[in-house]
Amino acid sequence: MLAIRLPEEIENRLAELAAKTGRTKTYFAREAILEQIDEMEAKYLAIDRMEKAGKRWTLNELEKGIDL
Repeated sequence: MLAIRLPEEIENRLAELAAKTGRTKTYFAREAILEQIDEMEAKYLAIDRMEKAGKRWTLNELEKGIDL
């Protein structure tokens, strides 16, 4: 289970959307997360990998390794 605090303006917009559509605020929060999670994972995992020390390869090293 997840509980989040939203700024009042966002909470109000979400409540209004839910009321107008007959869906729940949870439905729309879940949809928003599902639409964005792939992009957020890619971004933050890439940042994490860049911040951690590890082997880095140049383009030339990679090309030589696969005989291009």
